[in-house]
Amino acid sequence: MKSKKALLVVDVQNDFCPGGALGVPAGHKIAPVINKYIRIFLKKKSVIFATRDWHPVRTKHFKDFGGLWPVHCIQNTLGAAFHPELKLPKEAILLYKGMNPDKDSYSAFHAEDESGVGLLVWLKRLGIKEIYIAGLATDYCVKYSAIDAIKYGLKVKILIDAVQGVNLKPDDSKDAIEKITKMGAKKIKLTDLTTKGRK
Repeated sequence: MKSKKALLVVDVQNDFCPGGALGVPAGHKIAPVINKYIRIFLKKKSVIFATRDWHPVRTKHFKDFGGLWPVHCIQNTLGAAFHPELKLPKEAILLYKGMNPDKDSYSAFHAEDESGVGLLVWLKRLGIKEIYIAGLATDYCVKYSAIDAIKYGLKVKILIDAVQGVNLKPDDSKDAIEKITKMGAKKIKLTDLTTKGRK
């Protein structure tokens, strides 16, 4: 199947939503919006990717081992599962990241499927030139995924109504969006696709 555009859903997992080990405030509220985007992309027969953190028990990503974050998204735990409100289709290509205990692996371009094929290889294989990014968190995995996508020459759209940030500092998400738009990413929202017929 050939496609020029794809939807990338980043880390909408239990541990990144309220009640999780590293809950993003209102993180779960983007799931229904992402579901609407998913339906649009399915209708267009476009590819849908979904990443998730998939950490080992010991990793320098965690505070206990010198990192920034509390323990979260341990492989095969409920916290690492996709949030139940997110309705990924069976056609979605699932990608896992954070398995390397020596790296933070924020970007979706560090993720790979169960057979070890990375996102960039998938994009090239499918002829995808433009990527629409949603998910968690705006100021980390969404930001670094967008930066890498731009560096690899992709057109990038940030779905601003379908992202949410950690905001360790109050303006982190705002600054992240500002940085990636300055690099060339475009901000869009659901009405841009549903009312103008764009995609």
